[in-house]
Amino acid sequence: WSKTPMKKKAPPQILQILRSDLLREREREMQRDVSSCNTYNYGDALYWDARYVQDALSFDWYQRYSSLRPFVRSFVPTCSRVLMVGCGNSLMSEDMVKDGYEDIMNVDISSVAIEMMQTKYASVPQLKYMQMDVRDMSYFADDSFDTVIDKGTLDSLMCGCDAPLSATRMLGEVSRLIKPGGTYFLITYGDPKVRMPHLTPSAYNWKISLYIIPRPGFKRPGGSCSSSEKSYLEAIPVTSEGMLPQDYVLEDPDSHFIYICNKMDEDVAQLPSYPLMADVL
Repeated sequence: WSKTPMKKKAPPQILQILRSDLLREREREMQRDVSSCNTYNYGDALYWDARYVQDALSFDWYQRYSSLRPFVRSFVPTCSRVLMVGCGNSLMSEDMVKDGYEDIMNVDISSVAIEMMQTKYASVPQLKYMQMDVRDMSYFADDSFDTVIDKGTLDSLMCGCDAPLSATRMLGEVSRLIKPGGTYFLITYGDPKVRMPHLTPSAYNWKISLYIIPRPGFKRPGGSCSSSEKSYLEAIPVTSEGMLPQDYVLEDPDSHFIYICNKMDEDVAQLPSYPLMADVL
């Protein structure tokens, strides 16, 4: 894996502390951004170009691959052709290749991010990068991918101009690109009441499973750790209107929601479902 050379090397302990502080600050920033969506136009390439010029350090929104791996390994075979929308300068695709995934196409609206990643991964044939607006992915033919992974991209559009229209255009493209039997893997801050209406149009023909996981490092009031990993691997019942069970308690008020949207084959009444297994770790 290629790495950008550093002119001066700080002690590893200092670098780790600085990086941890930066990651925590970025998580806090994203939480502020989501709660005040009118502050920036997240659907604008100029915003993201300026952001990546200012800060080129690799960063994964919401969750790292290590936290998402049980879900990815359960729903995405390593031989899948994967589309990573809004890839930015995330390490997730690199981590997936290290974990055996063979074909990942990465797209982002920012030409700055794409050029950066094309250079970084020029020697990694499993990874490809293209500058593209997710609201118009006509470059790709129908049914081109087995899986589309979205870690915060729909959220970005929901915080931009013409949010409902942008979301509809993006999700229409995602549905078009996924093969029957394929999966749209959405990681978002959007709870079911605000996301399910966008995911349930009959034209998509998606069977949706919901999982809820806390933010990285979340601790219960009093300092105790959150629930066991196994409990997060259990799907949460949800209605098309986004209603959760009455007795369900959201452990972390800023949890991340994972929507596994399986594209049903018109000739198949129901896709098989499998329980998530913690031993994929």
